[in-house]
Order: sequence, then C-alpha cells, then structure tokens
Amino acid sequence: MTNPSAPEKVKYCSHCATQMETRTIADKPRRVCPGCGFIHFTDPKVGVGVFVVNEGKILLVRRTMHPEIGKWSIPAGFLDAGENPEETAVREALEETNLHVAIEDLIGVYQNPPGQGGASIFIMYKARLLGGEIQAGDDADAAAFFAPDNLPEIAFASTRAAIEQLKTQIMQK
Repeated sequence: MTNPSAPEKVKYCSHCATQMETRTIADKPRRVCPGCGFIHFTDPKVGVGVFVVNEGKILLVRRTMHPEIGKWSIPAGFLDAGENPEETAVREALEETNLHVAIEDLIGVYQNPPGQGGASIFIMYKARLLGGEIQAGDDADAAAFFAPDNLPEIAFASTRAAIEQLKTQIMQK
C-alpha cells in the first residue's frame, strides 16, 4: 500500500527527470530525487464554497462531476495557487448558479475524510444573495433553494457538517 506522503505514482523528478526514491524526511516517507535533492511534498487539495440562505432556504446545486455525482452540494470549487479564496467562492457561485453573491463571513474550515475525493480541506463562507436569475451551469445540472427540513441527498462530509451546524440558526430566523 502506498503511503499518502510518498505516492509511488511520482516516478520522476519534476526538476531534473531523475527517477525518484522514497526516503524518510522529517519523520515521514517522501519521494526524493537522488540527483538534485528535490523533495516532493503532497499538498492537500483545497476547496471553497458559499452557503447562501434566502428566505430561510439553502442554495444547492446538483453535481455532474465525480466525486459524488448526482448528489447536491453548495456552490463550490477548487482553489488554485495564488487565488483569493473569497473571490473564488463568489466566482463559483456565479458559474454554477448564475447568481451574484457577496461574502459575509467565514463559516468554518473543514476536513473531508481521506479517500472520498474532492477537496481534503474545505473553506466555507456565508454569503448573501445580491441578484441574478437562478440557472444551473458549469458542473451542475440543477440549482435550487431547499428548506432545511427538506434537503436532497447531500454530497461531502464538510457540507453535511456545515448544514447541521447552521440549521438551528436558519430555523430561528
């Protein structure tokens, strides 16, 4: 079994093309280049998303991409190196729902369990609806608002955790 900190699929050095080997670096196995000394670090994939509540209902999109295809999630996407997480979350909401939103607050940072695909670290923001006409797009085939007590099947542990965390607040309003 491959160790996640030393993936055997990393066969050649991205700097000099020498075949990589596994060595212990800082108490963890890592893929290391014996030629130039480059160390391959496995970085987590980071996702960002927006939790939008309008008239007591939660904005969700139905996924057309693996993992969790066919299940519903908040508008979200991966964060690339150098991107501002809040701007990325706003962009993803527009791409997936055709709705304009504004970030209001950070809800939390979540860890999705290993092996479930998607982002291993997920940053979730609360956003308010500014306008637009709801229409699914990008990697969603449906977008809709749902009452907290009548939700479809939800993708991702992070989204389920945030919904549970915020249900009480939504129901009180």
